[in-house]
Amino acid sequence: MSYRENDTNYSVVGQSLPRVDGMRKAAGQTIYADDFTLPRMLYGKLLGSRRPHARILSIDTSKATAMPGVQAIITGEDLPVKYGILPVSEDEYPLEIDRVRFVGDPIVAVAAVDEMTAEEAVRLIEVEYEDLPTSFGIEEGLAAVEETSRIHDYGPHDNVHKQINLEFGDLDSGFEAADQVFDNTYFYSGNNHLALEQHSAVAQYGADSRLTLWSST
Repeated sequence: MSYRENDTNYSVVGQSLPRVDGMRKAAGQTIYADDFTLPRMLYGKLLGSRRPHARILSIDTSKATAMPGVQAIITGEDLPVKYGILPVSEDEYPLEIDRVRFVGDPIVAVAAVDEMTAEEAVRLIEVEYEDLPTSFGIEEGLAAVEETSRIHDYGPHDNVHKQINLEFGDLDSGFEAADQVFDNTYFYSGNNHLALEQHSAVAQYGADSRLTLWSST
């Protein structure tokens, strides 16, 4: 039975509803963060790691700092504040300080008068690395035994972020009352959001000492 054939009194469940922003997106009228241009706006670019797993030995920004049009350069030492999606994993820095864990891990941020200048400044920054053991698959990562092979220092054992076992209610009574019971093992892969817009943000610090942010979803 299709949803349309399912005769219910629900106004949402089982109904085909148009997206509230569908027409604007289809017509190219939606305004994204990257569309904003403000007076005297600076453009930011990030230098990402070129190593999958390494210690940061040194960062030389002198050539980039000397470039005309470069207004500011910051490293992880300027932002030593940890954050994370979950309390158990507040292990991220806005810019990495002493260690990178994947290719592209942000190390340095540059602000310049235009995008091309910022990109050129990023190319002039020199980073010295000490490579660490790298795992390129799940089995390889779980089998890692060396301390330097661990991506993070917490967790029950090597490279396991957190293990959670959840059980709610009286399971046996539920099975007995059920018309049918299906017993199997299910695997669910991780997923991520895929927005139309790439990561982007615009910030404006006003004369009233208030910060306004326009950010992608």
